[in-house]
Amino acid sequence: MKSTSIDVYKLKLILFGVFVGIFSGAVVSSFRWSIGKLLKLFQGLYVSARTSLTTFILLLFVLVVVGIIVSLMLKKEPNISGSGIPQVEAQLDGQLEVKWWAVLWRKFVGGIISIGPGLFLGREGPAIQLGASVGQGFGELGKLSSPVSKRILIASGAAGGLAAAFNAPLAGSMFVLEEIYHNFSPMVWITALASSVSSNLVALYVFGLTPVLSIPYKFSLPINMYWHLIVLGIILGLLGRLYQVVLLEMPSLYAKTKIPRSFQGLIPLILLLPIGMMFPKYIGGGNGLIVALSNMKVGLLVLFGIFVLRFVFSMISYGSGLPGGIFLPILNLGAMIGALYAVFMHQIGLLPISFESNLIIFAMAGYFACISKAPFTAIILVTEMVGSLGHLMPLVVISLVAYIVVDILNGSPIYEALKEKLTVNTKHLNRVSKFNDRIEIPVFEGSPIDGKYIRDISFPKSVLVISIYRGEMQIIPRGDTLVKSGDRIEMMVNGATRATLKKKLTELINGID
Repeated sequence: MKSTSIDVYKLKLILFGVFVGIFSGAVVSSFRWSIGKLLKLFQGLYVSARTSLTTFILLLFVLVVVGIIVSLMLKKEPNISGSGIPQVEAQLDGQLEVKWWAVLWRKFVGGIISIGPGLFLGREGPAIQLGASVGQGFGELGKLSSPVSKRILIASGAAGGLAAAFNAPLAGSMFVLEEIYHNFSPMVWITALASSVSSNLVALYVFGLTPVLSIPYKFSLPINMYWHLIVLGIILGLLGRLYQVVLLEMPSLYAKTKIPRSFQGLIPLILLLPIGMMFPKYIGGGNGLIVALSNMKVGLLVLFGIFVLRFVFSMISYGSGLPGGIFLPILNLGAMIGALYAVFMHQIGLLPISFESNLIIFAMAGYFACISKAPFTAIILVTEMVGSLGHLMPLVVISLVAYIVVDILNGSPIYEALKEKLTVNTKHLNRVSKFNDRIEIPVFEGSPIDGKYIRDISFPKSVLVISIYRGEMQIIPRGDTLVKSGDRIEMMVNGATRATLKKKLTELINGID
């Protein structure tokens, strides 16, 4: 049975999660609103620059100044680079220690002035890091002594950040569990859910109830056309693996420019000027383009050209290290692949064009599922973003197929891969100071320790097994305690070696790294 102290602890964390969500929602909603307003302003200026030399020079000056300002921020605080999701993962793994306020305000300002002018970057990655910073701030200001509690609040803040960015509370919680925290502990998911819901309420108050991607469709895809999901899923998987390879190589390509890393953002910002002047409607993260895709009525060649532009410049934008994410650009590219497939199949007489909207929706989920290798998040996210439950089965089919293709091609989850490159290639990952910390690892079906006694398991000498959770029941372990699949083993470790021990213990308990 659960003790009263555990109940109080859980309620306290849930209450903290609610407050973290409210503040995360306010911060991210302000962030999202500012980017939207700034993008509209710049779109108008790009159009004006076509005929006005003064506007052209002014825009060039502004973009260079923006690049210099963000570069100085990056030089002072490198942890605001990119989406921020790899940094949050590194924090939760014990590989990185950051100052929450320094990251919060710089990511907020740097993200707005980087994404707002129209770079092909998303707001959701920064929103996750902003939320995580809020959660970290609550943990430190609330003087929570437990490292576990602090990590839970960081995770709940990340969930609230994504929820506010996309009006998707369930996806916010699932993404944290599936991709960032890698733990389905009840304590984590209930706190993350509390944060996501409260954060989403703030965002709904600011932006209204309309789904972020309100894509109208006339008919549900018939069962006899499900073979399109298989074919499209394979295409998405192949292109998803290409996306992973190119994105991970971008820092190496930028390094050949010999420009200091913190100043490489000047390249995409300067390139943005001619792109914005030629294609003002297609710049930015891409949510407006997704909604307009099915009504664009353009030919296959034009669609392909837009796709190539979006793919190439999103790589250039993110590879520079400027504050901005890949979440929304991935969804945008997936939607374009779906549109390309629908138009092509219609032209050869294999698909009515009335199903174009359906395939746009399905392809978004499939592309994100295979690149991030987080299919549950992809399915829930797209469902919440389009505001319809009528696509669940097709979303599951296409996400599964695309995921399997990338898995066969040895693709890793993109944020995990980015975190590994961050850990290896940068010197600003500071090891945490020594303290006692906890690791909780679930025992999967087929685990090599399933059915073994605690005394027969070769735990490292520095690890102390303190609890086993079986459902809602907490078991105090002894030598003759039998471990079963579905259990969650909680262990006490030295905080300075937490990241290394977590990998070893995961391999010991489940036979995987």
